[in-house]
Amino acid sequence: MNFTNKSTAEAAKLLNNSNAKIIDVRPVDAYNGWRCEGEARGGHIKGAKSLPIKWTKYMDWIEVVRSKQILPEDEIVIYGYNSEQSEKVANLFAKAGYGNVSLYNSFVDEWAANLDLPMEHLERYKNLVSAKWVHKLISGEKPAEYNNNKYVVVHSHYRNRNAYLTGHIPGAIDMDTLALEAPETWNRRSPEELKKALEQHGITADTTVVLYGKFMSPKNADDFPGSAAGHIGAIRNAMIMIYAGVKDVRILNGGFQSWRDAGFEVTTDDVAKTPVDDFGVQIPANPEIIVDVPQAKEMIKADDADIVCVRSWPEYIGEVSGYNYIEKKGRIPGAIFGNCGTDAYHMENYRNIDHTVREAQEVEAIWKEMAITPDKHLAFYCGTGWRGSEAFLNAWLMGWPRVSVFDGGWFEWSNDPNNPFETGVPKSASEELINIQRKEK
Repeated sequence: MNFTNKSTAEAAKLLNNSNAKIIDVRPVDAYNGWRCEGEARGGHIKGAKSLPIKWTKYMDWIEVVRSKQILPEDEIVIYGYNSEQSEKVANLFAKAGYGNVSLYNSFVDEWAANLDLPMEHLERYKNLVSAKWVHKLISGEKPAEYNNNKYVVVHSHYRNRNAYLTGHIPGAIDMDTLALEAPETWNRRSPEELKKALEQHGITADTTVVLYGKFMSPKNADDFPGSAAGHIGAIRNAMIMIYAGVKDVRILNGGFQSWRDAGFEVTTDDVAKTPVDDFGVQIPANPEIIVDVPQAKEMIKADDADIVCVRSWPEYIGEVSGYNYIEKKGRIPGAIFGNCGTDAYHMENYRNIDHTVREAQEVEAIWKEMAITPDKHLAFYCGTGWRGSEAFLNAWLMGWPRVSVFDGGWFEWSNDPNNPFETGVPKSASEELINIQRKEK
């Protein structure tokens, strides 16, 4: 099928057209800000939607399109690194009944090269790296946006070394999340314990740490109770490392699955850890990253702060606790609904179909509906800190200035009989939100 090729001037005119959708089919890493093909500027056309060519291999591709509010009546303009990829996606749109589809083939040569044309990028895109970036790092090449001479790649898991030993990135060491958090409370460990654990894993404040994990089915009982993914353990570890004072913490976007998708070598070697003598700074170097119960109570009363419940709707209204080891059901009074997804085992509202971090403008739109805004101090919580850490990561990557994790979450809060709690649909919930949750059930 032949498609019209828009000029740069024609594409620019569509920026403020609510009936037009500009679609970026490049990798999510390029969309976020990495200059993957040497373009003059990293990022994407302002307002463009991310729909990577990689996703076309998924059977439910059209469902992803619809979830992004890309409608058949919209004018669709597609751009990427080459016309062949753009045309492939354009043909899929045409087959799906989209009648007004065109291409924009001058993104690299004209749009990215013209400083007068608006682009956007994820504020902390450098902390979200691709499999190709990690491959360069471990191969001895100097990847983009990296100026260090020491790094550690960490395969994170929860009490499941078998997940590491059955295949991991060459050179990666393993780290049990219990190294950084205590099983009695699921809170981060004491500064003294964190210092010892990080030193044992060869990590100083000046070490570049790249973390990832494996995505697993809830049937894998060895994985973290309350989480369907080992990769979320990597995010939990990353958050605690930032709190401790590691200056350069990076996440492999999409976890181990991204490494496999890229076709890179996998090894089963049990890589020995190389301890260091001193972490290098006093822990915590960034105490504001985590809040505990007393501060959480102050935030609930404050006008410039909010506690955000990153749990599912049934957990939020008290139908279920979400965990077999948490008896009490409900939420912290005054907590805003952060909507993780369908249940305690999923975070689909914060992830793409390939497990990469969801595009910032979509997460921000979800939060805006809940009055979660960057002008406030936000502390994200869930049951035991893992989902809260992932929501924190989204906000932190977006550059929101005052974001934290309420470490104790519902587990610690509900264990104290003196702490109040609520159940049921809050009076402040909008009719739209209630209807959405009814449809999802």
